[in-house]
Amino acid sequence: MNYIRSTRSGMFWTAFLRGSTRVVNIGKTALLARILMPSQFGVFGIVTLALSLLEMLTETGINVFLLQQRDKLEKYVDTAWFISIVRGALISLLLFLFSPFIAGFFRSQDSLSILRLACLVPLFRGFINPSNITFLKQLQFKKEFLYRFTIVFAETLVTLMAVYFYRSPAGLVAGMVASSALEVILSFALFSPRPALAFRLPQVWQIIHQGKWVTGFGILDYIFTTGDNIIVGRLLGEYSLGIYQNAYKLSTQPMGEINDIFYKVTFPLFIKMSGDKSLRRETILRYIAVHILLVVTIAVLVYAFAPVFISLLLGPAWLSAIPVVRILAFLGITRGITLSFNALLMSQGRQRDVAIVSLLNVLGLSFTIVPMVRSFGLSGAAYSAIIGSVFALPVAVHFISISLRSTVNADTT
Repeated sequence: MNYIRSTRSGMFWTAFLRGSTRVVNIGKTALLARILMPSQFGVFGIVTLALSLLEMLTETGINVFLLQQRDKLEKYVDTAWFISIVRGALISLLLFLFSPFIAGFFRSQDSLSILRLACLVPLFRGFINPSNITFLKQLQFKKEFLYRFTIVFAETLVTLMAVYFYRSPAGLVAGMVASSALEVILSFALFSPRPALAFRLPQVWQIIHQGKWVTGFGILDYIFTTGDNIIVGRLLGEYSLGIYQNAYKLSTQPMGEINDIFYKVTFPLFIKMSGDKSLRRETILRYIAVHILLVVTIAVLVYAFAPVFISLLLGPAWLSAIPVVRILAFLGITRGITLSFNALLMSQGRQRDVAIVSLLNVLGLSFTIVPMVRSFGLSGAAYSAIIGSVFALPVAVHFISISLRSTVNADTT
């Protein structure tokens, strides 16, 4: 296989997907910010926080497991689908049962009905065909682009129409429900093998056992990326949460797109290259260097043009987000450095190392977030996130050094 061509194709189509998605989402946010108030965004923020938490707590690592397997998908697809359905139903039930508690925790009774509507999202997602990882597994990134962007476009269209007619954050959830239903339909129309409702108990335990560190990483990464949002919502209220969440998105998502692009391409690529002993340290280091360079460049642009971005995209009601955006641009750099190591670690089955780094991120955030928010408000939350990220960086460098030493080098083959 021509891995250079696969890499170029993968980077182009994955970047095109992420860029197109980001443009669509920025445009959607800009339009919605002129219809909904910051407090209404805060209500939707509560919904996404709760849904993301339950998804992370129940993550099984199925997609990572299937990508790492050299066996054909037919061997595991039935069991994977069964686990996915059970997980989706469980999340839906838990979200419904805990909706009153969640609304009470954030002192937002407006969010109660929206939370219950959101129960449909995980229920539908559970029925997605696990074979939808086929395009990534086979490095067919153009087809992956067409598949994913169709879903993004449909969600945006439904969201804008629903919010326009109802002037409520329920419209945002309606878009999520519609896109989840569409993904189920497309996953069965486009991908094979199609699963049957059956499972093998030994495979269930195999998937759960191998996915436990992925589960741990997901939970810890969720806590790190949303813990500051939870504290802001609890201590400062809905309005401040709406400001902080949009500031967080505008400042870190551009770098997050780079992280996602490199991971989505290099993770399956490193697995294939490791299989035929063609993976080299020099190749890995080039990927990491380019990754970090792009993240730093984008962070500088976000910092420099934060006032322009806020004014044009969100409007004058959101100007208080400017200093927070600038602070969080530095978080994008430190996170980008750490995340640039994940593809290699995961391709070698070193999920434990990734989870440990995430644990250190959480510890750094946990020790500082409450006093920082009480002392400095929204800026304190941003500084606390940076502290958590920097705290884990030396350990991440240590792990990647070990991983590189175990990688086949051209000089020794």
